[in-house]
Amino acid sequence: MNKPPLSQAVLELLTPHWLFARLNIASKMLLGYMMLVVLTVIVVSYALVSLQKLNQQNKAVITVAIPVQEAADKMHEAILAQDSYEKRFLILKRTDIRNLFWKRGEEFDTLLAKLTVITAEGDLPLKKLDKLHRQYSDLFIRETKMVKDGSTAAASAISNGELKDKLDDLLVLLRAMSADAKIAQENGMKRISMIGGSAFATTAMLCIFSILAGALAGLVVTHHISSSIHKLSVGTERIAEGQFDYDPGITTHDEIGTLSDAFRAMGRRLLNLEEMYLDASPLTRMPGGIAIENVLKRRLDSGQPIAFCVMDLDNFKAFNDHYGYAHGNDVLKAAGAIIETATRVKGAADDFVGHIGGDDFVVISTPAHMRDISAEIIHQFDEQIPQFYEPEDRENRYIFGKNRQGVEMKFPFMTISIAIVTNIHRKLTNSLETAEIAAELKDYAKTINKSVYVVDQRRSV
Repeated sequence: MNKPPLSQAVLELLTPHWLFARLNIASKMLLGYMMLVVLTVIVVSYALVSLQKLNQQNKAVITVAIPVQEAADKMHEAILAQDSYEKRFLILKRTDIRNLFWKRGEEFDTLLAKLTVITAEGDLPLKKLDKLHRQYSDLFIRETKMVKDGSTAAASAISNGELKDKLDDLLVLLRAMSADAKIAQENGMKRISMIGGSAFATTAMLCIFSILAGALAGLVVTHHISSSIHKLSVGTERIAEGQFDYDPGITTHDEIGTLSDAFRAMGRRLLNLEEMYLDASPLTRMPGGIAIENVLKRRLDSGQPIAFCVMDLDNFKAFNDHYGYAHGNDVLKAAGAIIETATRVKGAADDFVGHIGGDDFVVISTPAHMRDISAEIIHQFDEQIPQFYEPEDRENRYIFGKNRQGVEMKFPFMTISIAIVTNIHRKLTNSLETAEIAAELKDYAKTINKSVYVVDQRRSV
């Protein structure tokens, strides 16, 4: 199909004949691509600057706001526990209760020291907190001496008077710190969202402009070449419109054919980047939460049979606390590899594997493959995971650790719990509903003291 005469005239006008007369086709294409290089540098530079801004905001939230809120909440819990032990000591006068009071005080001081390290001086009322807590502790010492001397009434007066006032002052400060930290988190996340949205829109416009400019340069350089150049122009327009898998159908092996191959490769890369959502886990390199949610939504919207498998490592925290984070990370990477391999061997080609975070993984498959995949994962997990324990622990089949209440106990070897939700017996309307059903089923699976998979058999009412 020939171009309209007006287009031909415009292209003829834009063509620098005095220069092209001395260049071959490869040199002309190189000259045209110089524009693309400049535009690409602009796009990449802008993207890097935007990513740096996002990283700074994210770092502020993760390294300051979240730890401050967590520490403030834990300090609030510690001071309330001290108050409880102080009241119990006043009544029971037991040494172990007094020791518990001081132990929680040490936790308070440790958290205060942590805040001192991660925040700039003056950002938080840490000195005031430290002073109030010392005064609170000194009052308890006075109370303790009075109890020891038999002056219970005077000790009770301190407990209900000065000690209570200091406690109230501490609680007010800690609540304010927690609230301010939460506000800082929310504001930080809003800024991240604004920067990300602006960066996406601007980068997309720059990319489209870059592609269109490159298409125009290609047309100017090679408008006298017949069908191949026309196909290329159509291809560049389609890619600029977001049809990244479009094939212009150019089969020549000259410079134009090479350029066509480059455009197809670029389209495939853009399509892959679009599907990856750039949220892969830094530890396992598996797709993260955003990709999982989008894949699950697409599968649910398609109406085809689906098996949503959520996996959790039991007793992983005890292992992590006992052997350290490095060994814990090795276990997570091994678990991810086991899940990926089992899904590839026992599942279908389009089955999806993702890493939610921590020790939680996801496989999105079909009911026809879900049991084989789960059985293979359990078999490989139970066979490989004991190798991560020390020989003595492997012989005992357990390790010592502390539960969430701080009580030391025996923890058996890690197992894996798999919760499977399907749309065979019930209609799954959205990803949130599916995730909630899976979470409920996973909690049940974790009550079984071995590696196991459970399938939701409930039907829609």
